[in-house]
Amino acid sequence: MGQALPEIRPAPVAALAVERLRLRDLRNWARLDLAVPAGPVVLVGPNGAGKTNLLEALSLLAPGRGLRRAAPSELDRRPDGGPWAVAARLAGRHGVFEMAVGREPGAERRTVLLDGRPLKDRGRRAELVAMLWSTPAQDRLFQEGPAERRRFLDRLTLTLDPDHAAQVATYERLLRDRAVLLRDGRRDPAWLAALEARIAAVGVAVAAARRQLVAALTEAGAAEPGPMPGVRLALEGEVERWLEDEPAARVEERLAAALAASRELDAVSGGAAHGPHRSDLLVRDAASGEPAAACSTGRQKALLVGLLLTHARLRGALLGELPILLLDEVTAHMDVRRRAALARALEELGAQAWLSGTDRGLFAALDGRATFLEIDNGTIVGDERPSHAAR
Repeated sequence: MGQALPEIRPAPVAALAVERLRLRDLRNWARLDLAVPAGPVVLVGPNGAGKTNLLEALSLLAPGRGLRRAAPSELDRRPDGGPWAVAARLAGRHGVFEMAVGREPGAERRTVLLDGRPLKDRGRRAELVAMLWSTPAQDRLFQEGPAERRRFLDRLTLTLDPDHAAQVATYERLLRDRAVLLRDGRRDPAWLAALEARIAAVGVAVAAARRQLVAALTEAGAAEPGPMPGVRLALEGEVERWLEDEPAARVEERLAAALAASRELDAVSGGAAHGPHRSDLLVRDAASGEPAAACSTGRQKALLVGLLLTHARLRGALLGELPILLLDEVTAHMDVRRRAALARALEELGAQAWLSGTDRGLFAALDGRATFLEIDNGTIVGDERPSHAAR
């Protein structure tokens, strides 16, 4: 998002959706071929049944390493078995298309196919497949260190700016290159200055993209509050502060100068004392102003889901398409009132949402409106569709 966000688009808004999902040899799933109707999909079953594994399979269709950030070989069903593969027919603003992802035999690499042909353009993949997810690992997102919050924010940014992931990856690679030079004592001033100028240019672009999204999310949440609680967001970091008062070109100069001045310190630490990799996402409850980290566990979960729903609405308004939502154990820590609010929010949003939980009763508010799939040991043992849906 080095450029300005696109303008708000008028309705209608499409919803990206999986129409058919196929997979093999992934985690505890041997085979699956599932046609999915419109509306929410609820996965119900005991712990270890394979609910999260199925959501993870879906997440692998989007750019990145999936909702567990697993290495390719970690996803194989058996160490001595064939490599895993996931394929889906999806429909959205780009029409109907097939996306397939799988591990290359004998390698720690993934192959991505679009309509049967290799796809290496990560930006194109991000443009086609946008997903947002919530997992139990994120239940402490607001309490733990800033690295996970930056990663969370970057995934949100990616669904609006397909080039953002490449920018972040380039920035991190350049920082590593600089760290190697400083560690090995190769201090050629011209070489380092050129590298630090490049780090500054990419780093400021990353910081600017995050700032634009944070501002847009805060504005969207205030303008269109939904049934779930809203949040106020802010970015804390020196680069972000500089961007409040100075043009990007001047901030690039300041960051390059700061990196040059900290070479000795960074040679010892092995890192970099300046840059957007040190920034943090600050989150507050919009109603009370209380920091999210100080809220109850249930309130934190509701704030996180509310933020995802606000982002989904924003993407629909900006790009004309809602992302797919993957909400793993989403009702954990939610009381009856919040579970009802979640069901109402999903109905109002209209995005395809995949939800999981151990107890069917936790999703009573979705009865008659969602597809309920009972999962056990990597198999669908029960399949209940809404009355208007056909298999």
